[in-house]
Amino acid sequence: MAAGRWLRQGFPHVAKTIGGVVMVEALQPAISSEIVGFPFAIAFGFAVAGLFASGYRLYGEHFPSFRLLEVGPMAARFAAVPLLILCAPFLIMRNTLRARRIEQRRAQVVMVAAVIAGLWSLMSGTVVVMALQALLNV
Repeated sequence: MAAGRWLRQGFPHVAKTIGGVVMVEALQPAISSEIVGFPFAIAFGFAVAGLFASGYRLYGEHFPSFRLLEVGPMAARFAAVPLLILCAPFLIMRNTLRARRIEQRRAQVVMVAAVIAGLWSLMSGTVVVMALQALLNV
C-alpha cells in the first residue's frame, strides 16, 4: 500500500494505477553531460601530466620534481610552477608508488595519494579540455 501513499502525496512518476492496480515504476536517473565528461577529463589530466613529464625528461636529465621550486634563480622557479601544476598527478603517483616499493608504505597511504592525484588530474584535465574547446570553437 506504499504505492498508494505515493499517489496521494503527488508522485505520479513513481506510482500509477492501471486497471485499479497500483503499479510502481522505477525511477530512471538522467545522466548529465558533465558526469559523462568527468572520466575524459581525468584521462586528459593524466595524459597531459605524463606528456609534460616525459617532455621535461627528454629536455633534461631527469623527471621533474617538486624540488624545482627550491633551486635555481627566481625566474626559473616561477617558470617551473605551470610545469609542476600540469605534471603533479604524474609526480604524485610516481613518488607514491616508489615509496610504497622502497619504504614499504601502507596501502592506505597509496589510496589517499591516488585520490589526491585523481582529483588534481580532474581539475587539470578540465582546464585542458576547456582550453581545447576554446581553441577549436566547439
